[in-house]
Amino acid sequence: MTKTMVGFKFYFRNDETWTIDRDCIGDLWISKVSTSYGRIKGSDFQKINPCEGFRIEVLSEADHVQTDDINQGGLESGMFERALKYQDIEKMDIMFNDGSSDLIYFPYKDKETPGQEGLDNVYQTTKIGKNGRLYIVIDADKTVKDLYSTEF
Repeated sequence: MTKTMVGFKFYFRNDETWTIDRDCIGDLWISKVSTSYGRIKGSDFQKINPCEGFRIEVLSEADHVQTDDINQGGLESGMFERALKYQDIEKMDIMFNDGSSDLIYFPYKDKETPGQEGLDNVYQTTKIGKNGRLYIVIDADKTVKDLYSTEF
């Protein structure tokens, strides 16, 4: 039996989540995933899979919250609006049909906005295209406009 990716579960810095089924994913690129071992915030030592960059096109059908996700902001305005308002996706699970998952960490640097806790990521850019799809790029060198300029 072959292991198949069935979706992603995004984790935001404020502990909210967003699950996207495979059928709702258009363009996708996860670049240079490596394996490290470390301790995050005093936890046990663990395997950590950081990536160098990430980009995704999310179809409009994914602009909702699944019941497994804990996300009041997404319930009120939709997940696309939530992703536009807060640029704080920190990591994601790649979920597989056998129930397993791989946790991938994205490049992250706080914007350090005065008067706020600095939850937004300098490296994340997000925009809704003229086709109604959400485009997210998390990269130190490229923005959503660099990679998807024809969509806006």
